[in-house]
Amino acid sequence: MAVRSGRGPALPVAPQLAADRGARHRDATAEIYYDLDRGLPAESFGIPFGHVCAGVFLESLATVAAGYGWAVSESPRGDDLDFAAVDRRHLLAAVTLTPATATPVARERLAAFRRRRTSRRPYDRTPVEPGALDEAAAIAELSGHRFGHTGDRAMVERLIRINQETLFDDLRNDAVHAEILAWIRTSRRQAAATRDGLSAETLLLPGPLLGFAMRHRGLWQLPVIGAGFRWAYLNTMRGVRQLGWLTGPFATPLDHIEAGRCFMRIWIALTGQDVYLHPFGTVITNPRSHAAFVESAGLREDAGSMAWMLFRFGHSRRPPEAFRRELDAMVIADAPERS
Repeated sequence: MAVRSGRGPALPVAPQLAADRGARHRDATAEIYYDLDRGLPAESFGIPFGHVCAGVFLESLATVAAGYGWAVSESPRGDDLDFAAVDRRHLLAAVTLTPATATPVARERLAAFRRRRTSRRPYDRTPVEPGALDEAAAIAELSGHRFGHTGDRAMVERLIRINQETLFDDLRNDAVHAEILAWIRTSRRQAAATRDGLSAETLLLPGPLLGFAMRHRGLWQLPVIGAGFRWAYLNTMRGVRQLGWLTGPFATPLDHIEAGRCFMRIWIALTGQDVYLHPFGTVITNPRSHAAFVESAGLREDAGSMAWMLFRFGHSRRPPEAFRRELDAMVIADAPERS
């Protein structure tokens, strides 16, 4: 995402919001753009999930702003992403910030947002408290979605196996394989330089092994070497006791944005209960894996409704922290004025 600022504080981000108390008498406006060069169009559902990411960003913005005493209103455009467009900046929404009271709840959500991380570490087998799952279900319902979960050992193992096989299946797709290679970061130095992508450190895999395995995808099919790759990949899945999923409206870009907001709300709530999660995104975007997941979980997808998120959740040691892009890389200084 990228931001073009308007009146008031220069940017709708936490440091600026905190510092610019002198501008609280006037609103702050900004435009939010999607950088089409940073999407995943080769994936099935790659375009819808671009808007899911936009929803995640907008909910993150609202969470950070509320913790610093600002309320956010937004006007999303809701048009499709066109990854073939000449203009690589796709306008997603206009947002306006107005002064508000930073409540204790807002500050708690901000603290949880800052602690939120994807954990690919092995999980311990301590079950998540039922109250945390009830809260997640209530949040989903408010957004028109349904939160489902299972602790059934056989189903958990079956869905983890589907997730594992999805990676190998995706690697057979030339376009998806090329896309994955473009985002692999095999060393901490490389990850720090780009501050994006799939870091070997956060994936908990040795960088040289990850790079070699991804460049030589045919080796995954060999009996001995392939088994070794599979073992290394599955080793991080130890201790998974519970899986969760979300189903609901998923037909239009505005549906996708709201889905992203719903997911981020649940993620923040679970983080507040010291629960980590790890999305199994490719299970959703791979058509064969998606069908296997829906059948295994006994789900029903009606017209306009879809099982659009699957994730493991539980307790683990603190995972490595991924690098984030610097503020200057997220700001557009030369965006054209729009009529």
